[in-house]
Order: sequence, then structure tokens, then C-alpha cells
Amino acid sequence: MSNAEFDLIVIGTGPSASTVATKSREAGKRVAVVEAREFGGACALRGCNPKKVYSNAANLVDRARGAKGKQVEFPAMRIDWQNLLEFKREFTDPVADKTEASYQKRGIETYSGLASFAGPNEIRVGETQLTAKRIFVGVGASPRKLDIPGGQHAMLSDAFFELSSLPNRITFVGGGYISLEFACVAARHGCDVTVIERGDRVLEPFDPDLVAQLVDYSAPHSMKIITDAKVTEISADEVGQSTTVKYYTSKGEKTVLADLVVHGAGRVPNLQNMELNVGEVDFGDRGIKVNDFMQSISNPNVYAAGDCVECPQPRLTPTANEQARVVVKNLFAEQPLNRPDYGDIPQVAFTVPAIAAIGMSQLEAEKGHDVEVRHDDTSSWGSVRKHGQRCAGYKVLVDKKTDRILGAHLLGPGAEETINLFALAMKHGLTATDIKSTLFAFPTFGSDIRRMV
Repeated sequence: MSNAEFDLIVIGTGPSASTVATKSREAGKRVAVVEAREFGGACALRGCNPKKVYSNAANLVDRARGAKGKQVEFPAMRIDWQNLLEFKREFTDPVADKTEASYQKRGIETYSGLASFAGPNEIRVGETQLTAKRIFVGVGASPRKLDIPGGQHAMLSDAFFELSSLPNRITFVGGGYISLEFACVAARHGCDVTVIERGDRVLEPFDPDLVAQLVDYSAPHSMKIITDAKVTEISADEVGQSTTVKYYTSKGEKTVLADLVVHGAGRVPNLQNMELNVGEVDFGDRGIKVNDFMQSISNPNVYAAGDCVECPQPRLTPTANEQARVVVKNLFAEQPLNRPDYGDIPQVAFTVPAIAAIGMSQLEAEKGHDVEVRHDDTSSWGSVRKHGQRCAGYKVLVDKKTDRILGAHLLGPGAEETINLFALAMKHGLTATDIKSTLFAFPTFGSDIRRMV
């Protein structure tokens, strides 16, 4: 077995891991990076970035359909799946080689293989043992095991990106981000889509009124959304050409036939087979247990960030980036002093149309504040209609005493961009009056926020 010593070992190559590795190397540290899969991480290869390519295509089709007879004329519109797949690969295919080459150019040693702890400061990768003063874990998360009879017949959401074609009938298990985003894409390709959610509504992190508006809009687009339903079994016929999904509701057992079942029912930290106990790293079902400084509560030489840590914040790339910023400052300090400054983190589901949220929900705000709830269906607003769109709305929560914005919730074209204006306003304490007095370029989606507050 070969051995090598470093100042820092970084496990993973996603957003947080890349930041920690490159910044530490820039500070003159000897750094090794270990990756079990392709270099680049889930966000660039199997998550945010390719998902946005697919979402853009679905929104383009939706907008074109809405503009037919008003702005343009053409035959029936649908996604060209094969061309979309090739276009997506223009973004994802170069990532692995470019990422590894970038590390090596900086003088960072790269290792391919599963990393496991061999001691509090030791990592084993195959037949190589690495030792370091500090270890950073940024391995992300992967789809949760679908622990039901026939669960193996459900495709993992990661594999959806590489499908060479889509069948006629697709059922998604789970009603979170992943399922709804992919469901909207599949529906705009012309598939009959069913989403089965165990809870009482889909897209739980978002405003229920706006979610209901999105669900109503989705129904005519060959999307059937079933809530309060527990999937109990998936079975395939003998030739594997048809799949039956069995589920229970308050009305009893029901089934739905599908040509493809996609598992989108949550993700879990990628900590399997890492031998964290050997490394004296405490962890639970939600990930590695860290203190306020992103440091392991049981091994002070280990830090972690991103989707693999136990954290009350939403598991999003901005969250991981902020945690990584803190890790870089704390790693080699005499005493870690820096804490993440999360503030209010905007969340977006890239559905059709997009839905976004930041800050408190209406229920949360009304518990401790005298709140003015400003909301409207904006489907008739000029900014929406000019784009041929037909589904939009907002809800903004304003503290009557301070005039501060407590929460903002958006649905419709431009929601994924406009929510960032609210993030900026809330971060820097701007009031509703401040926003109303600001001049925005017109006509734009951004200028609509003056009417919202």
C-alpha cells in the first residue's frame, strides 16, 4: 500500500469541495482531492445545471403554445428529446476532464475511488493511504432507497438526464423539486405524467396557494397529481414493457399503469461505506454532525459542508457555497471563529412556470408579527401576457410595524430571477417603501415588484 501526506484531504468535487480545495491550495497548502464518481459533483453533472437546460426547453414550449394565435403560428410544439439530450451533453460532458485538469494545474493531487476513513486523520482510497492535518467532507447526497416491494423497477432521478427517449406514460414517486421539475419537462414532450405524493400537497417548501395555482395550471398539460397517497408496490410485466404502481389513499387501494417509473422521493447524504466511525466522525440520518463552524462535533480535524451535513438550512447550492466560505476561513485557524451568515436563502423549483420563495411562510409570519399579506393572481398583468404566459401570482408578507419584508413568494415567468431582488432587499433591510420608491427598467418582470409590495 502506498502512502502520501498532505495538509488537507478534500473528499468530493462539488461546489463546496471545489471551493475548499482551490482556496486552500491558493493559501499554499498541500491538497489532495478524492472523487468516487466523475469529477465535478452532482450540481454540474446530475443536478442544477443540466436540470436548467431541460427546464428551459419545457418553458420554451409552454411559452410558444401560449403565444400561438397571438404572436406566432406553427404546427404543434413539443420538446425534441434527442436534440435536447445532445445539447445538455455540451454542458455536462466536458465537466469531468476540465475539473480534474483544473485541480492538477493548481498543483492539487487527484485520486479516483471511494474514500473511507482509516483513522481520525487518515483516508484510504483503494490501495493508497492518505494522511492529512485536516480532512474536508463534501460528498453531497443521492436518491433515497425506495424501500417497497418492486422498488428496483423505479429509475433513479439521476438517470433521467441520460434517457435517449421518453415513453408515453411516466409516473413519478414523490412530489418534491425533482419530481415536479422532471414532470413538467416530460409533459411538454407529450408524455402522460402522474405524480404520486405521500403528503397533502406537492412542493412543500413553497406557498400552498401558489402551489395550488401551479397544480391547476398543470392539469390540462397531461399532468395528474395525486396527494395523500402512499406507494406500496411497483411491479413489472414479464417482458418489462409495462409497470404497475400500487398506492393507497383514504379511498382504498388504487393502481396506475406506466411505461417508466421515476423515483424522486427524497435524497440522503452520500456517507455509505465511508467508515465514519473509524474516523471518529459523529453522524446521523441527516448527515455529519457539525458545530456552528462547520467542524465535526467529535473530530476537530474534520470539517464538512453541503448536502452531507446535518443542517436546518435547505440543501441548496447557495447553502453549500456559504458553508464552504466559512470552512476555508476556519480550517487552519488557531481557533475557528467564523460562522455561516445564511440570512434568507431564496429557493426555486424550475417547474413550468417556475415557483420561488424566500423568508417566512404566511403561517410563520402570522405567528409572531402583525402582517399585511399582499397577494394577487397576476396572470392578467401585462408583463405576463406579453410573453404569452397564463399562470402567475405572488404573495408578499410585510411587517406592518417595521415595513420590512418578512417573506416573498412568486409564481410565473421570471420568478426565478425576480426572487433575487427580494433576496437583496431583505439582506440589506430595505423596506417596502424603499422598493416602491426605486425606479426599475420598464417593461420588465423586475419592475413588477413595486406593485407587489
